Amino acid sequence: MISRGFLILALGVMMAMPVTGAWAAAPDPDDALFRERLARIGGQGLDHYDTMEAVPGVSNPTPLPVAARPSLSREALDKAAAYALANNSKALLLWRDGALESAVYPPGAGSATLINAKSMAKPLVAVVVGRAIALGKLRSLDEPAADFISEWRGTPKAAITIRELLNMTSGLAEQGAVKDPASIWTRAYLHPRGDEIMINEYPLTAPPGTLYQYAQTSADLLAVVIERATKRGYASFVSDAVIKPLGAAGGEVWVDRPGGLAHAGCCILLPAETWMRLGLLVMNDGVWKGKRLLPPGYVAQMKTPSAANSRYGLGVWLQGEYTRRRGFGRSDQLIGAVLHSEPYLAKDLFLFDGNSNQVLYMIPSQKLAILRMGDSPPKSPEWDNSYLPNLLLRDIAAH
Repeated sequence: MISRGFLILALGVMMAMPVTGAWAAAPDPDDALFRERLARIGGQGLDHYDTMEAVPGVSNPTPLPVAARPSLSREALDKAAAYALANNSKALLLWRDGALESAVYPPGAGSATLINAKSMAKPLVAVVVGRAIALGKLRSLDEPAADFISEWRGTPKAAITIRELLNMTSGLAEQGAVKDPASIWTRAYLHPRGDEIMINEYPLTAPPGTLYQYAQTSADLLAVVIERATKRGYASFVSDAVIKPLGAAGGEVWVDRPGGLAHAGCCILLPAETWMRLGLLVMNDGVWKGKRLLPPGYVAQMKTPSAANSRYGLGVWLQGEYTRRRGFGRSDQLIGAVLHSEPYLAKDLFLFDGNSNQVLYMIPSQKLAILRMGDSPPKSPEWDNSYLPNLLLRDIAAH
């Protein structure tokens, strides 16, 4: 038997030898692109995506209705706009009781501007799963993902359910550093064969359903489930099952390679009004203009936390017990934790939340939705996740 040490030594000698002939003429394009992507990693991820796939919307989307007389005070609207613009926002949309009360874009941006949702894409994945259930492509949230990821059958991963992928309790390893080329998470995220790496190599580190471990991989694997369940590409299904029924404008999504898998949980670009429509669909219990798009009770499931994390449902963030800083990972990990200077003033508030403070607050009791999207805010003064909703809730209470 050849020892592992000897094999590594032999490989090292081979790598040191000159490469000629056919070997020299056939560099691995996948590895080259992986290394190029790795070199472009900045503080908030890739500076741009290199392989995009269209997510078509309707050809002439009707703009959302605008309130003739806003119910929010001019002072509150101006303060909200000033806060958004001071924090590098590309869009601030304020919705109340059936209409937009304010739509603010900085110079160079507008209603057609595609904005990177980052992890706000994860609740979109939950909506897509709900549509697949409504259309009979999936049986339920508790269906094993291995019904579609056949490579997992007969392994411990066969126990992972669709619900557990959505609420980050699948047991798959949590998200890690992205700058180490040997990291399994880096390879899953950046490699052109990331889908194969996620399916075949990504490790299970806890029994499914027992531990919250936030990771892009769990959301991206749901794109595999959707594609195999619907026998369609992820972008195509999202377009026809979600974006077009909302009468919304489309955009594009990053795929790991041409014709490859969509990075469903992080990297879809859509206009701000499309995100607002998605929020309104969820806030209205899965009904859009009188037509039910999500199964009855599905939104309640989205807003139900797992036993492992009281602040996270199916792609959406919940209030849980107040904490001044709430991160995306486990409660004992404050890396990237977002400031909440005070508790939210509405008990029913829930939100879509992504990196660089892409956020959509939904408050059904007030028929209020607040969308902020854009670049990373300045580090000082830091972004306060409770400022905008509490500013407007106080204004509502005062009038």
